[in-house]
Amino acid sequence: MAARVLNVNVGVLGHIDSGKTALARALSTTGSTAAFDRAPQSRARGITLDLGFSCLRTALPPQLGPGPGELQFTLVDCPGHASLIRTIIGGAQIIDLMMLVIDVTKGMQTQSAECLVIGQIACQKMVVVLNKIDLLPEGKRQSAIEKMTKKMQKTLENTKFSGCPIVAVAAKPGGPEAPESENPLGVSELIEVLKSQAYLPSRDPSGHFLMAVDHCFSIKGQGTVMTGTILSGSVSLGDNVEIPALKVTKKVKSMQMFHTPVTYAMQGDRVGVCVTQFDPKLLERGLICTPDSLHTIHAAIISLKKIQYFRGALQTKSKFHITVGHETVMGRVMFFSPAPADFNEEIQENVFDFEKDYLYQEEYLSKDSVSLEENKENDQAGEVQLPKQQWALLEFEKPVTCPKLCLVIGSKLDTDIHANTCRLAFHGVLLQGMEDKNYAETFLPKLKVYKQKHKEGQVERVMDDYSVIGRSLFKKETNIQIFVGLKVKLSTGEDGIIDGGFGQSGKFKIRIPDGLKADTKMLLTAASKKKSKGGKGDMTKEDESSKNDSAQPVTISLIFKRYVFDTQKKMIQS
Repeated sequence: MAARVLNVNVGVLGHIDSGKTALARALSTTGSTAAFDRAPQSRARGITLDLGFSCLRTALPPQLGPGPGELQFTLVDCPGHASLIRTIIGGAQIIDLMMLVIDVTKGMQTQSAECLVIGQIACQKMVVVLNKIDLLPEGKRQSAIEKMTKKMQKTLENTKFSGCPIVAVAAKPGGPEAPESENPLGVSELIEVLKSQAYLPSRDPSGHFLMAVDHCFSIKGQGTVMTGTILSGSVSLGDNVEIPALKVTKKVKSMQMFHTPVTYAMQGDRVGVCVTQFDPKLLERGLICTPDSLHTIHAAIISLKKIQYFRGALQTKSKFHITVGHETVMGRVMFFSPAPADFNEEIQENVFDFEKDYLYQEEYLSKDSVSLEENKENDQAGEVQLPKQQWALLEFEKPVTCPKLCLVIGSKLDTDIHANTCRLAFHGVLLQGMEDKNYAETFLPKLKVYKQKHKEGQVERVMDDYSVIGRSLFKKETNIQIFVGLKVKLSTGEDGIIDGGFGQSGKFKIRIPDGLKADTKMLLTAASKKKSKGGKGDMTKEDESSKNDSAQPVTISLIFKRYVFDTQKKMIQS
């Protein structure tokens, strides 16, 4: 029986020019077809443009179980160029352990910070690699490394990677032009640290097969090879797999893992799958899966959290770059929260309840959001309540193909690359996709998101003990008929019901079922007397002061809610 091979995917992330590719090369024993900037445009520009993969094999460390076997680290070299962040986000989703590569002479840079954010969302463990220590003068090298190590520990203090290992190396002493005979520094120590950090990732061969393809090429006389990492399920020789982007199903003819033929591969494995011929240019990267197991969706409901380093508010109706699975598309967002009474309720994870009512929000609610500031001013205690969970409706500019419950990241990738700011805005989980192109008619009316409406007017005069005339609640052109029967409240405490319009100027009649209080009648009668008196000659000083005393008008308050996706725009009162 062949010795078992345990595969752990290690992401190599960091700012451009921090030496990620050189580090992957120094660590690797076997390069895959995609490794080490083999793409002609990568070599020409001297930067990594796409995910590169290579592997390192070592004896299985004792913490990973008894018996002979090999531990295979698949190294995923993610590009550090800012415009390629969507590729990094795609890469981070297949990573078990992350290496954050820092140029020891520069420390944390903009993209190192973004990689750290992606790592916190998508990854469990991290090792920090301080690279290029050969550039430090030998006499001061040790103290410079210690200083940078302390700095990094401080940076990571409030992240989930607090206390993670920090290793100093020189992956390519002398830089890219140096002769190959120069031995890397610190790499064998780094391998020992990686071994100590390796863990048995939870792998599950059951469920639908889904693989993230990052390279595609054809081999004459054999077929087309797609290389990638299996995200879920398993695949065997002879299986049919679907390429949703091309709407075709192909048969698996052969498979390889790092140049070794295999007949079976499962979740977490990095594999090349050869299928019957098709044009590889049609599928640079994307997903392949068990036939009919993925949806192509036009919109989605997600649960989400704001990324703390993103500056500025997340506004409803604004557009973001939305990364779903391995695709990044533009999408418009609408934020909503539980109804205020349910802010503290525990929400079941990864499930969306269509039976509940939700409150529309102009922006994602966070400690620094504008709408909360207003509430704080109204609320004397100053304690602002935040909901335990918030959601967003995403409407994509073009359809995306993805599995259910996949990771979603929203970013502003059009922000100036050189601005020292985090472009990642929020992350979440896709709870419900909408496959119907006409989802606005067929699906959205089921989503009970409402806006709370509050209108205020004034009582103009009393008609009799049980009715008053109101004004300033509606515009002249408003069809008052649609408001008939709605409940209102007077500032003096009485409940009323809108009975109908009165005249042509937007005035209306209110019925008071329990009758007006004596005080209210006096107040209103005094006010209307003053009005009629006000027309006759000049007021005396006494009149003026008594007018100020009782000049408080009686206001009318109308509160109702309206569901955002209700085609009939009905007004609902509890």
